[in-house]
Amino acid sequence: MKTFEDLEFREHRMGGIQSVMMFDNGYGVSVIKTPHSYGGKRGQYELAVLDSSESITYNTPVTSDVLGYLSEKEVTRYMIEVQKLLTFNLK
Repeated sequence: MKTFEDLEFREHRMGGIQSVMMFDNGYGVSVIKTPHSYGGKRGQYELAVLDSSESITYNTPVTSDVLGYLSEKEVTRYMIEVQKLLTFNLK
């Protein structure tokens, strides 16, 4: 299973950092920390679940929104949940 330690962060256009990681099951995550993200000013992370086209999806058992104010450990926990989702078919 991939964890926070596996994320490769790059500079984000809004200042701060972002990492996008896709998983074998067709889902992925976008993890950001910027002055404008939920928790970014506190040094915490925001995570969004992505579909196979790398678009944010709000329709998973993991969450129906973005998740904010996360520690590195919490990011790992959600990454593992996303990796355990069943593979899905698009359209």
